[in-house]
Amino acid sequence: MTTGDLTTLANVKAYFSPPLVTTADDALLSRLITAASGFIQSWLNRTIASATYSETRNGAGGTRLFLRNRPVTAVASLAIDGVAIAPSSPAPTGDGYLFDDSSIYLIGHHFARGAQNVTVQYTAGFASTPPEIEQSCIALVALRYKERDRIGQASKNVGGETVSFQQKDMPADVATILDQYRNVVPA
Repeated sequence: MTTGDLTTLANVKAYFSPPLVTTADDALLSRLITAASGFIQSWLNRTIASATYSETRNGAGGTRLFLRNRPVTAVASLAIDGVAIAPSSPAPTGDGYLFDDSSIYLIGHHFARGAQNVTVQYTAGFASTPPEIEQSCIALVALRYKERDRIGQASKNVGGETVSFQQKDMPADVATILDQYRNVVPA
């Protein structure tokens, strides 16, 4: 499994009916896993695995700042106009900051208006891939694996019957599942 992969080779092979037991296509399936994982994370506009982020943002005068990556699991530092803000202690009544899975909240302070005057370092993402994202990746890998012999075909005439093939980036059910994790970043 490559860093950033959303599933394992074993899980993909187990998904097929009957499960794939040969190792003949392991290299191909591993490449498809990496490609599907990258495609999904690009489509979601986010990294799924936990990672450390540093953001420099504009202060808007309020007491809440939405962070670009979720879920937020830790905040290492926060500074406004170069002044470090400490975590609220004792929480939630002391001056400082608190955070939840998407935002930082200030108590006794505000995000002073300014251009690029707020810096925050934090950790966000999942310790392990959520099951529905992993299953979506498995389904996408299986689809790409099965359709490799008909690349570019929209339909095929077999014995007087026409068989049509899907021509989308991903199946609608996969898009529906993944859409709840999509990160929409304002322009």
